[in-house]
Amino acid sequence: MKKFALLLILLNVSFIFAQKQVSGVVKDNTGNVLPGVNIIEKGTQNGVSTDVDGMYKIKVKEGATLVFSYVGFSKLEKAATDAVVNVVLSEEGGQNLNEVVVTGSRTAPRSNTTTPLPIDVISSKDLASTGQASFDKALQYKIPSFNTVQTPVNDATSLLDPYEIRNMGPSRTLILINGKRKNLSSLLYVQTSPGRGETGADISAIPTDAIERVEILRDGASAQYGSDAIAGVMNIILKKSTNGGSVTARSGVTSEGDGEMIGVSLNNGSTVGDKGYINYTVDFSKVNLANRPGTVDAAGEAKDFEASLSDVQAFLAKKPDAGNINGSPETAAAKFLVNGGFELSDETSLYYNAAYVYKKVNSFANYRTPYWRTLNPANPYLADFFGDGTAASYVGYVPTFVGDLNDYNATLGYKAVKNGWNTDASVTVGGNSQTYSVTNSQNRSDIQDANGNNVYQENSPITFQPGGTSFNHIVGNLDISKIVSDKVSIGFGTEFRTENFEVIEGDKASWDGIGADSFAGNRPENSGKWNRYNLGAYFDVAYDVTEDFLINGTLRHEQYSDFGGATVWKLSSRYKFADDKITLRGSVSTGFRAPTLHQIYTQKAQYSFVAGQGIQVSGIINNVSPQARILGVPQLDAEKSTNVTVGIGAKPSKNFNFTVDYYNIKVEDRIVLGDRQDTQFGNVAFFSNSFDSRTSGLDVVANYNNILLGEGKLGFNLSGNVTLQNERISDVTNNSFGGTLDALMFSSRPDTKWILGANYEIGKFGFSLNNTYFGKTTFKQDGLNANLRTEFTPKVVTDLGITFSATEKLTLALNVNNLLNVLPEWNFKAENAAGTAILNDPAQVKNQSNLITFNQRYSQMTYDGYHFSQLGTMFNLSLNYKF
Repeated sequence: MKKFALLLILLNVSFIFAQKQVSGVVKDNTGNVLPGVNIIEKGTQNGVSTDVDGMYKIKVKEGATLVFSYVGFSKLEKAATDAVVNVVLSEEGGQNLNEVVVTGSRTAPRSNTTTPLPIDVISSKDLASTGQASFDKALQYKIPSFNTVQTPVNDATSLLDPYEIRNMGPSRTLILINGKRKNLSSLLYVQTSPGRGETGADISAIPTDAIERVEILRDGASAQYGSDAIAGVMNIILKKSTNGGSVTARSGVTSEGDGEMIGVSLNNGSTVGDKGYINYTVDFSKVNLANRPGTVDAAGEAKDFEASLSDVQAFLAKKPDAGNINGSPETAAAKFLVNGGFELSDETSLYYNAAYVYKKVNSFANYRTPYWRTLNPANPYLADFFGDGTAASYVGYVPTFVGDLNDYNATLGYKAVKNGWNTDASVTVGGNSQTYSVTNSQNRSDIQDANGNNVYQENSPITFQPGGTSFNHIVGNLDISKIVSDKVSIGFGTEFRTENFEVIEGDKASWDGIGADSFAGNRPENSGKWNRYNLGAYFDVAYDVTEDFLINGTLRHEQYSDFGGATVWKLSSRYKFADDKITLRGSVSTGFRAPTLHQIYTQKAQYSFVAGQGIQVSGIINNVSPQARILGVPQLDAEKSTNVTVGIGAKPSKNFNFTVDYYNIKVEDRIVLGDRQDTQFGNVAFFSNSFDSRTSGLDVVANYNNILLGEGKLGFNLSGNVTLQNERISDVTNNSFGGTLDALMFSSRPDTKWILGANYEIGKFGFSLNNTYFGKTTFKQDGLNANLRTEFTPKVVTDLGITFSATEKLTLALNVNNLLNVLPEWNFKAENAAGTAILNDPAQVKNQSNLITFNQRYSQMTYDGYHFSQLGTMFNLSLNYKF
């Protein structure tokens, strides 16, 4: 320890020589400020980038030269002889560069061309150009390795669509806001759809207009950031602008005339005194219901419900869709975010950000038709107490699910620079709560009071409060870094985190007996509060062997209060040659993911539709229950990963660049929500460390910009993700993982995804055309014949965008998303000769189709959902006014 302290002292002394702070503003030839300009101290890795007001501040040695570079502009070198160095960059001879990025390294920031890691940088302009209503959907059409799933009906899942990087589930992507960990959602996906058994942060809650840029690290980063970063890291950088603001009004509608969307957003910033700044965003939006029900098959209904075919036909004559409502729910949201800071002195500053989101979602369960049977053989039909009390007048009902979501996060931090040492101390709090209501439903339990009267059935309430979930955390960070010399940078720090998870009890009527129809409440024995804490520490060193050759290493240890500790490491390197036109990069690392509190303690029973079996009750037993031990399920342990990435980047010309990266991720002891049939507790589901998996593939990014065409400029971009392997590589423990879950985890995501875009700017107009190719996906639904599988056909979704700058302050934008009205399409595929025989029999094909679509209620997407919407073409119009 004494030697380590002496080393730090010597490193500090070696850097205590004359330094100076230089600041300034960077503009173009017309006087417009340029955000995101790279400023590097020549001959070193010391660098910063300009903020949204074109301003920068950097500490350099005496006699230093600053190098200014920016996309599409000529590189400029200027001596840092004065305290203020303002520059003007020219577009002539422009080059192609990327921004300085802060994600992926615990030492000094680097430009995207010099980092040894694959990082995508998406600007706020890029996000807005998609015309998508939410941040997560915008990323879906910008980042090939990013996927999100839209499901037709899945209760609480309607509050938050599952998302992931590299097909590895939301639990394995870490979300940061300004470099600080964002809280998880309290929602645990338990339905049989992609994302099952996972949880993640709610990125849809972040207002897009508050974002300056998004940095997505497509590489394992547990050594740098801790748990959850097996697949990668998404760092959301917030706006700092103090130079006025803007108001955006937006509206949209589908080509069917439903799903109307309206919204308004205000972003504004100003200085606070002489040394402070504040930027804030307020966003309100509302999306109406969009409905795409299928035409229900009468024969399938009569078979499943053991009902008279004539009764079924009579009802379907009035309601061909059986009264079902599926598509996209009604959503209202209010989002507030503030980002600011204050300079205490030349060397110290405070910074802060805070956000709050309220979201309300209304969705619907399956319509309870008059012939819908209960699960109780002694009481085979729904009670006939509706209408005039006779079965003939009973027309059924559709339960309504209402979810209320609250999400918040806030960070307060302190930064200091002293003798070359950069210190960043911060505290972050965050939380997410979701409470539910079920209306227009009933409790059909056969329970009598002391006088022999029915407690429920005809006396049942029709509105229930099933409870909900809540999660919050408090995170303390201390990060210290220093550029020791022109060749060596170091960084080290610690993180303390405490987490709390709560399952909120529902009212008695919602859980008593079989509970509220469609969504049973949380029972008292399944409810409660749980917490844990962990402490982590890391050390990071970067060594520039030469100006072209970089080596970076990180070591981290974390200790959890509930399951123990984990030590992980990472090595990465980059080598440039051919006059910096070609870059080779690669990394190898180990990682871990701690089981979430949701996965350890969630226990519940819930109704769900199982193909071929109708509505069933399934139970989840938690990992610490006696039942789990009786079934031989051990205590959950952390997942462990090994990640290898190798890539090449090239800039053959000033306007053209591309990167290709290969990745290979092995996950051991993967945590899965599996199930087991016919146990002594019934058909149950539970979490366990079930097996090992391997995911490998290629990421490709290419850009060709600044092509002169007439009076305007044309640009092209091509990016893609190709999955080479995504499969289980070991046996399954606990006999809890069948073909259905295997397909959900490994083949229900596109095996290939490509995005080809073009943009053209001329005068006051801007045009963009984006084509997204979604590759094949495969499902093995419950109830489907084992000799068949379901494949979604590859599709291309085309988006068109047009912008018109009416004045310097007023811009109009029209987006037509899914221009060609492409819809999901699926087919059965045979696994063998027996499957081929089934496909040659139309009657059997119809039967199998009914099994997975609930008799054609979900004919477009089946019950599992898909990666682009079943709503078809969407028209979006927005108006932006700057002030």
